[in-house]
Amino acid sequence: MPHISLDNVSLHYSAKPQPLTVLEDITLAIAEGEFVVLLGPSGCGKSTILNLVAGFQTPQSGSVICKGKTVQRPGPDRGMIFQQPNLFPWLSVLENVTFGPRLQKHQKTEVTEQARQWLDRVGLAGFEHHAPWQLSGGMKQRVALARAWLPGPDVLLLDEPFGALDAQTRIMMQELLRKAWTETSTTLLFVTHDVEEALFLADRILIMSARPGKIVDEIVLPFGRERDIETLAEQPDYREIKHRVLHRVRQEARRHLSWRLP
Repeated sequence: MPHISLDNVSLHYSAKPQPLTVLEDITLAIAEGEFVVLLGPSGCGKSTILNLVAGFQTPQSGSVICKGKTVQRPGPDRGMIFQQPNLFPWLSVLENVTFGPRLQKHQKTEVTEQARQWLDRVGLAGFEHHAPWQLSGGMKQRVALARAWLPGPDVLLLDEPFGALDAQTRIMMQELLRKAWTETSTTLLFVTHDVEEALFLADRILIMSARPGKIVDEIVLPFGRERDIETLAEQPDYREIKHRVLHRVRQEARRHLSWRLP
């Protein structure tokens, strides 16, 4: 049984002069522990799929299943990380990371110890009592990563979490994410516009069409999970796969632009 599945999912909004169809007949299945990346033009519904799996939205038709149960609302088994870290500015780093478990009245000593372990894992040991305004953008996103992973979610949903970071920080965060994923075997669904990021991170890439969003291509990456970002481009099939992905994404982006132009 897939860990996550969407079966003939469609979603539209009432709008004038005509309804807006965001997703149309989306069917996908993600295995437990798999890392899947969604690529596609802006507005194609990538983030909407994350919201459906998170339980923030419900489809007009079709079903969204997680671990054999229909997703009807958000739950602690599904964590989410956004492009902005959304930290509470009045709380310390440690307090931000432990905020959710503390609301659920988990044992404070145990939660604090686990939070310290996660902060150490993302390279923030020693920053527990710093305020968010004292951190760089990359450090804030590392706090968000630790906060999302602390409760031990079965699924982690990531909506362009590194899109606002500079190139070097972005690479470092990608490596941190891959390391944490291989250590936890969490199922990851990741949205990005960056083809090279997708090639480095994913087990499998799903390419979406311009609106209405459909899955139009699937690429299973043959690079294995022990990847080195400095040598990945030397893999035998890398250039061919990158060309295929770029061509398909640009094709859909051109369709998106032509749809928008009068």
